Amino acid sequence: MDLVTIIEEKITKALSPATLDVINESHLHASHASSPNTGVSHFRLTIISDKFTDLNLLARQRMVHDILKDELSGSIHALSLTTKSPNEVS
Repeated sequence: MDLVTIIEEKITKALSPATLDVINESHLHASHASSPNTGVSHFRLTIISDKFTDLNLLARQRMVHDILKDELSGSIHALSLTTKSPNEVS
């Protein structure tokens, strides 16, 4: 199973998002220091979920990091997050 699919499945299972965008940005970072150059190491996620309601930004990001802890300790080198509840989307 590829890493994008793993991310999508884990986030969907844990957060039941109204919106989930997983963008592989690894190609933008291929030559920077400490990049593993695997082509699947840098991701940008946009997640809109009811589970973020009444949580501050740090708590939301910790929640996502906990969901993806195995991938963050191995395959994922960088993770950029946009986390919102549905009532924050205009």
